[in-house]
Amino acid sequence: MRVRSQSTPRGLSRRQILAATGAVAGLQLAKPFIITARAAENSLKIGLQAHRTGIGAAYGLWYERTSTAAVKVINAMGGIGGRPVELIVEDDATDAKRGTEVMEKFANEHKVDFVFGPLFGNVVGAVAARAGELKMPLFVVSEGSELAAGDFNRYVFQTGITNVRSQVTAISPWVIQNVGKKVTMIIPDYIFGYNHRDFFSETAKAQGGEVNAVIAIPPTETSFTKYFSQIPAGTDAIYHVMVGPGVLTFVRELGEFFGDKGPKLFGFIDSLEAVDIAAPGLEFLEGSHLWEAFPRYLSGLDTENAKFYRASVGIDDNGASVDNAKEISTNSHMFGCWETLFSIKEAVEKSGYAGPADKAKLVEAIEATTGYDEGKGHPQGKKQFIGKAHQMFGPQFISEVKGGKLNVVHTTSIEDGLYEPKADYTKQAL
Repeated sequence: MRVRSQSTPRGLSRRQILAATGAVAGLQLAKPFIITARAAENSLKIGLQAHRTGIGAAYGLWYERTSTAAVKVINAMGGIGGRPVELIVEDDATDAKRGTEVMEKFANEHKVDFVFGPLFGNVVGAVAARAGELKMPLFVVSEGSELAAGDFNRYVFQTGITNVRSQVTAISPWVIQNVGKKVTMIIPDYIFGYNHRDFFSETAKAQGGEVNAVIAIPPTETSFTKYFSQIPAGTDAIYHVMVGPGVLTFVRELGEFFGDKGPKLFGFIDSLEAVDIAAPGLEFLEGSHLWEAFPRYLSGLDTENAKFYRASVGIDDNGASVDNAKEISTNSHMFGCWETLFSIKEAVEKSGYAGPADKAKLVEAIEATTGYDEGKGHPQGKKQFIGKAHQMFGPQFISEVKGGKLNVVHTTSIEDGLYEPKADYTKQAL
């Protein structure tokens, strides 16, 4: 397996990584290093566009670990269509301009067959447009809802993870019925946050609830108390979903501001990805609820396939690295890399893809897919796929913080998160 990216030593903590990367603006990337293992001449080359630096670094670290593990398993199974997989990793710095440069490098220098991996919406939008121009199949491991809305093109797919609209549609009835009806939303001030704002406001109203305020915070913010005074009196629930280097500070300051007298809390795990729930200062989270896509703790999804996935990636029953218990995974997002790679395997073998001349056959094979069965390649559970929209739908999990751990209390069905996408990419020319 060949890796081309900036080096991040395995032992670094998330805090060290984020401190080292700093802001994206003006970031100067070091020359990439190369680790090379002799690859077969007929290898299938897949490019992982990773957020190794910048605001998405915590995710990028685990996206790469998960992808590396998945490729190891796939190659042990005989590869894809009998061909070994060569994973090539490039850092996009969680930056849109750098992302398009990486896409071009994958296509023109590495000459990969497919690209996958971008998460943050600013990067996804830019890269998706370039992928269409290059006719490069791109599998985004992102929660953005733009693909199913018809904003991208026929070469972009979301086969390994659900989108925000589906997630919110699935969980909102439970939130309104069990947490509170007058909801203040605290979101990041960019497209991911706007997705939450728009879709939850709509679904909350349909369930008899009300969003009485939306507080949008720059994702690079490092102090948050000044925003909490904007929460209206009478709010009985706070819906929070934050990202970036300040997430731990965000939840701590939220607790300091309200103590045990504030509104009930419902958050998306994004606010606490890569953060230890039992960390000092987070005691106020006890009794609050969080959305998860893949339960951090084994007890939330204790199946043989989930155990296989965890063991392969190297995370323990608490969702931490087996090598360092203080290094917490981004389990609700990184599983999407694993499932995406296995969906690529299925598409290649179904279509008979042998090289770039077969891209049209690959696209059509994915569009003919109706779902994925739960298994080693899809440990999160059974999936439904709407081919014309290039979008996957799956279950969601709601967990309660109890005893400093996340305990799943509700699992939605696929049907709970289904909606009719606007997109029909099959009408576009290949």
